[in-house]
Amino acid sequence: MCAVSAALSSFSRPRLYAVRGSDALASALITYAVPLLVLLMTGSPALTGLVFAVEWTPRIAAFGIAGGLADRYGPARVLRWGNLVRAGCLCAAAAVLLGVHDRGRTATVLVLGALSGLLAEIGFVASEALGAEAARHASAPHRVQASLTGIDMGAGLAGPALGGLLLLAGPVPLLLSVTALALATSCLSPKQMGALTAPSRAGGGLRNGWRTLCSIPALLWLVGGLAASNAATGLVQAAAPIVVVERFDESAAHLGLVWTLAALASLGVVWAAQRLISRWGTWPVGAASAGLCTTGCVAVAVAPDFGSYAGAVAVMMAAEGGLTVVLRTLRARLIPASGFASTLSASIICVLVPLPVAGLVVGAVPSSHLGTVVAVCSLVQGVVLGGALWRLRTSDARATAAL
Repeated sequence: MCAVSAALSSFSRPRLYAVRGSDALASALITYAVPLLVLLMTGSPALTGLVFAVEWTPRIAAFGIAGGLADRYGPARVLRWGNLVRAGCLCAAAAVLLGVHDRGRTATVLVLGALSGLLAEIGFVASEALGAEAARHASAPHRVQASLTGIDMGAGLAGPALGGLLLLAGPVPLLLSVTALALATSCLSPKQMGALTAPSRAGGGLRNGWRTLCSIPALLWLVGGLAASNAATGLVQAAAPIVVVERFDESAAHLGLVWTLAALASLGVVWAAQRLISRWGTWPVGAASAGLCTTGCVAVAVAPDFGSYAGAVAVMMAAEGGLTVVLRTLRARLIPASGFASTLSASIICVLVPLPVAGLVVGAVPSSHLGTVVAVCSLVQGVVLGGALWRLRTSDARATAAL
């Protein structure tokens, strides 16, 4: 216990939030900038789509190694060195962009996209492991998780806006700005060995993560709830351009407005969730969020006009923000500290799989039937979330009674 207290005092919560913020903002900036840089350099939508795939394929693959690295070498060390490597890659790319012709510049950005995607997810798993450890030893873990969720959402909202401003000065200033954020993350990451940074003697690896995940039924239900929620959200996001532009005959700017309003609503609910949980408890807030999330998704499917659609999306995403705080708090409690990052990687893979599937569904279903598909998915989401919360509450009650 003394080692835990010493680690927590030397790596304060504000410092944890600063590390998470700089890492998340660096990832959001480069994720937004790489496809846009390719479009500005080539004017080719096909190459822009290619770089999106090039960027995301390593991201998904990264979860196969990120957890094992964090468990074997310690999440703080992985976060620190991963950001140093990212800073080096960005500096090298900036140098290349200053001295090569158009074809070489495009190839450089493609390579940078692949490397950035890989390093971003390795850093995310490491910083999530640090956050979960801090929450595990906090008197109010939901407050830590709410703060981390808010930081991620804020970075996702600020990244495109800041990236657009930096691109006005050119690609090199943008890359150097991300380099500065990566170096700040590396410098702020804890260097001492302690409860927050020590590697696990039990080792790690994705196989051990799957084994741990399958051995905890309540955790399987939780991951299933997150996956069902992601499936519904992914369908709505993938179908949004078709619905807004074709069905409601609005512009792309209106689509951006929908997601900006939804992001702001989510941030507000995440901020309020920690106070609501402190007052009413985890389960009432979780049940209310799940119910509103399902109701909002059904409203999205049947919205008769653009205003109703935008409001329904905002309700759905805001409720998902509250649900995320609840489920992340429970996840940090359920996953054992030993091998945490490997189990987290396995669970994130399960949660991410519905997103590309949602895109394939939207591409395969006629646009006139998208509302029906979203409505059916929302009902499935409600059933799975209800079952997950019931199973989690039952498990929690049994554990409390055993004490």
